[in-house]
Amino acid sequence: MEILLDHAEFCVINKPAGIGMHQEGDEPGLVRLLGEQLQQSFYPVHRLDKMTTGALLLARTAEANRVLSAQFAARTTTKRYLALSDRKPVKKQGWVKGGMEKTRNGSWKLTRGETNPAVTHFYSTSLAPGLRGFMLQPHTGRTHQLRVALKSLGCPILGDDRYGGSPADRGYLHAWRLAFDWQGERIEVTAPATEGELFAHWYTALAQWADKL
Repeated sequence: MEILLDHAEFCVINKPAGIGMHQEGDEPGLVRLLGEQLQQSFYPVHRLDKMTTGALLLARTAEANRVLSAQFAARTTTKRYLALSDRKPVKKQGWVKGGMEKTRNGSWKLTRGETNPAVTHFYSTSLAPGLRGFMLQPHTGRTHQLRVALKSLGCPILGDDRYGGSPADRGYLHAWRLAFDWQGERIEVTAPATEGELFAHWYTALAQWADKL
């Protein structure tokens, strides 16, 4: 796995697609695979879905895990994701807010609940005919939050068959940037989107959002 930031107390990797955080049946999980690659144990500070690629922070010590996990709990980290859809959203930018409720098939849906809502800020732009790019900034960290947010906008993520996305060579959700604090310093890591042929369209459009990055 590609190491984006290698620190004595933690590391940030560029998570590949198709790997879960922990073992599923006979499939080894990411934490185990990374441990074998680097010959040490890791604590996953946060999680990314199996289909999601990009910046993932893992601690090397219990103390680093405690300090970094507290930042995610306090919502002082900043996370930005890139996503693609082949459908137009009901609005081009704004906020998606609502409760999250689990359905019978194990998926999640957005509700009108205001108690502990999932909150996502997003921008979108046309990248090519039939292809729309989204920049997403979650302000909460709920399971499948971004996938459900885009489904609620009428534009499920390409390749996300659980939430009605059109077939594609991968699920097009990528954890692009991650920022957190360590010993008084703000650390920001950018993960290049290296998997999925359609992400190439994104990099021609990012310049127009320089003021939002």
